[in-house]
Amino acid sequence: MIFDLRVWQPVAAERGGTMKTWMAAVAAASLIMVSAGSGQAQDVSAKPAFGQARLSAGFDPDPYSRSITAGGSIDASKLGGDCDGYIADAPDFRLDYTAGDFELTIMAVSGSDTTLVINTPDGQWACDDDSGGDGDPAFKFGEPQSGVYDIWVGVYGEADTAEATLSISEL
Repeated sequence: MIFDLRVWQPVAAERGGTMKTWMAAVAAASLIMVSAGSGQAQDVSAKPAFGQARLSAGFDPDPYSRSITAGGSIDASKLGGDCDGYIADAPDFRLDYTAGDFELTIMAVSGSDTTLVINTPDGQWACDDDSGGDGDPAFKFGEPQSGVYDIWVGVYGEADTAEATLSISEL
């Protein structure tokens, strides 16, 4: 953005402020607009596209499975770490989990090379590409937390999609 200081000088004086104060306000507003425009790579508050489940340790049947369509137009690598692929804005699935003494594994199986992006109950990101073998992602939580896990399954082509099965297991 470009601001003409000759326009702002009279406005600042008329409103009882200094030019320095007004320019700081303009700079702050510009920063807010840039931040809002760049946006977060996903929306953890959005309704999940393929539903949700509440599971407690020892759940049956194990694995719990759900068919989903993976992919989206948002580059998950913007989250950093091991995050990769393209995901949707809203989570694909939301798991409300009550932990016990078991490990928790979240994985996706697909005929396409998919990725996994998980926002954990403490707000951290857990991501995987091929740990499940055959181009399938899997993430194992050795000591899972109780709470909400928002889950995205990504693909490697922007705006591409792939049919996948999301599985949640303690076995």
